[in-house]
Amino acid sequence: MAYSAEKLTEEKVFKDPVHRYIHVRDLAIWDLIGTKEFQRLRRIKQLGTTFLTFHGAEHSRFQHSLGVYEIVRRIIDDVFSGRPEWNNNERLLTLCAALLHDLGHGPFSHSFENVFDFDHEEFTGKIILGDTEVNKVLLRVGPDFPKQVAEVIAKTSEKKLVISLISSQIDADRMDYLQRDAYFTGVSYGQFDMERILRVMRPREDQVVIKKSGMHAVEDYIMSRYQMYWQVYFHPVSRSAEVILTKILHRAKHLFEENYLFKHEPIHFTSLFLEKITLEDYLKLDESVILYYFQIWQEEADPTLSDLCRRFVNRNLFQYAELDPVKEYKKLAELTELFKKAGINPDYYLVVDSSSDLPYDFYRPGEEEERLPIHLLMKNEDLRELSQESEIVEAISGKRRTDHKLYYPADFLEDDSSKKNIKKQIRELLEI
Repeated sequence: MAYSAEKLTEEKVFKDPVHRYIHVRDLAIWDLIGTKEFQRLRRIKQLGTTFLTFHGAEHSRFQHSLGVYEIVRRIIDDVFSGRPEWNNNERLLTLCAALLHDLGHGPFSHSFENVFDFDHEEFTGKIILGDTEVNKVLLRVGPDFPKQVAEVIAKTSEKKLVISLISSQIDADRMDYLQRDAYFTGVSYGQFDMERILRVMRPREDQVVIKKSGMHAVEDYIMSRYQMYWQVYFHPVSRSAEVILTKILHRAKHLFEENYLFKHEPIHFTSLFLEKITLEDYLKLDESVILYYFQIWQEEADPTLSDLCRRFVNRNLFQYAELDPVKEYKKLAELTELFKKAGINPDYYLVVDSSSDLPYDFYRPGEEEERLPIHLLMKNEDLRELSQESEIVEAISGKRRTDHKLYYPADFLEDDSSKKNIKKQIRELLEI
């Protein structure tokens, strides 16, 4: 029997708090889960610094990846199976892409990427195509199979239907993380009727579409996503922790470039700081490694690095004020100068952070960005873009919401004899 069709002698299940059970019958999927590159995802939190705000948010990318796989498995095995529009020969490709879609995430994902200017999706491709255990498993399916999986995840594959199951405005990735993140943060915003959505999904040549009768479940899903972004993902306290995390990494990189003599040499960061990181080096990085350095860097002689690390480790976070850097640029410039006069380095202790989200949008002719809308399947088999039928979705389509915060260390602004007047001016500008 070909490896691609080989099944386990007995089905394996993972007990899951969101989907109850995650079912694995395919040997290739079971082998992929057992690779060291996939197991590394146990050591990467799904929500980065959010655990400092919502104490239950300790779940991992490993859990999420299994969840996305399970949703896709249910769609193609329970809903799409036997339908003429679905090619069951693409089943294993779809399952592998779903399972491996987040394989390249680094520790504290997006903060880490922003500092070192790389893309986790690029590393996902390198892991799948490189000299790895994952690659060896995929090669057992076929010589071109790793490339096919990588192309689906990178959204460069010609198999648009397969891509839309994993990456679109209503995909298995979003459906899992909304519910999983809501569960572990303890909020109710991320809950929606996924069972209903799965039942009304239908395959078409280029994308998944939704039967018109399921429109209200999709409305609920979109509003759920909207609420989760503003109540959880963009929570100002979590963003404060991200600001400090980012500044720690910036400071360590700056010190390295200045030939600072670390008490504890950051060997795991060397190739990152030199911008010569290899795949082998990257795979050694996880959040336990990063937190180890933050712990020991509290003892460094550099006061900025040691202070920022103490803040992160002990959750002594920055306070924040509302400030639009475009409209209030004069105020920001004045604060920057006052911070310098007060002996507080504004590069590390006065930080504007902006968050922005677009809950739903559709492609408009003349725009460069390709945007795949959600289509409803009408009774006469025509397709209608969601916002044309839903007043709720139409009201928020294309409307980007942006929020700005100015972060600062409130404890540094307490009165002292030498800088009392300057700090008073800062507090007055910040209205604290």
